[in-house]
Amino acid sequence: MSRQPLILGKPFENKVPFSLGVVSSGRMLHTAGITARDAEGNLVGSGDMRAQVEQCFRNLADILDAAGASFADVVKYTIYTTDIALLDSTTRDIRHPYFVDRPASTLIEVSRLIDPGMLVEIEAVVSLDAWGAAAS
Repeated sequence: MSRQPLILGKPFENKVPFSLGVVSSGRMLHTAGITARDAEGNLVGSGDMRAQVEQCFRNLADILDAAGASFADVVKYTIYTTDIALLDSTTRDIRHPYFVDRPASTLIEVSRLIDPGMLVEIEAVVSLDAWGAAAS
């Protein structure tokens, strides 16, 4: 897989688990917005930020697995939340381990998501170079 995080040498870069940019090439997977729904489509953890973040990452892991990829192949995350302060204060320990090899990342606070009980939605851009080579 061709994936290279950019390092600009700015002091704050060592304090965050993501890169300001990632250069990649080849086949790419762009996920839909991943929400905290279980296999039956029921919302997990209505109003519970930790439970929803955990479920979103479990659902993203299922998608990556189906594509023959892993969290190390994620080039960029976009996280939408209804409360940045709550997300940051209660889920940092959950989120950061998924930021393997410092992908690019954007965090956006929105007024609401599709379901009133939803607090977070995550989408990812994933390099499938390794998958494409194995599938050829």
